[in-house]
Amino acid sequence: MAGTDAAQRDAVEAERAQLFSLVARLLSAVPDGDLLRTLARLAGDASPLGQAIGGLARAAAAAEPAALDREFFDLFTGVGRGELLPYASYYLTGFLHERPLAELRGDLARLGIGRSKGVAEPEDHIAFLCETLAGLIEGRLGTPEQAGPFFQQHMRPWAARFFADLEKAEAAQFYRSVGALGRVAVEIEQAAAELPQ
Repeated sequence: MAGTDAAQRDAVEAERAQLFSLVARLLSAVPDGDLLRTLARLAGDASPLGQAIGGLARAAAAAEPAALDREFFDLFTGVGRGELLPYASYYLTGFLHERPLAELRGDLARLGIGRSKGVAEPEDHIAFLCETLAGLIEGRLGTPEQAGPFFQQHMRPWAARFFADLEKAEAAQFYRSVGALGRVAVEIEQAAAELPQ
């Protein structure tokens, strides 16, 4: 029986990591045709996460890669700036490169995690945080026990607001579904954090 419980826990942890890796991938670059076709084959269910996955599948099936390039640019880059600024510092202080980024960099240094060479985005970008969380859950960027405190400190205070903003952003079409998926993922993490240990 204990082996079955451990296997179920391992499967849940693997799914958590895959979910945050997927959100990170979708927020770090425009999905290509292969990824869109893969996403279009996903099946959801009646749960909030299943509904978000189903919505992402429908959005991927309807998406046109050329239009996604423009949508991504309008949302996250723009001329001067995009509609949304997906950074913890901005959401928590109203400015970029502020204390939340400094605190994150300190924690990343203690974990031995750094930006890849050639990446210009500050580490408090939501895609970097989701990928880091996935790596912690999997144990490839630290230990799974570090995932909870990392989420509590660097994502819980603001990530749900960012994803909710993405869901209703004017420039968003495909990315509304990414916002819904990210919001549900964060809500699940928040609920899990509140469970008694």
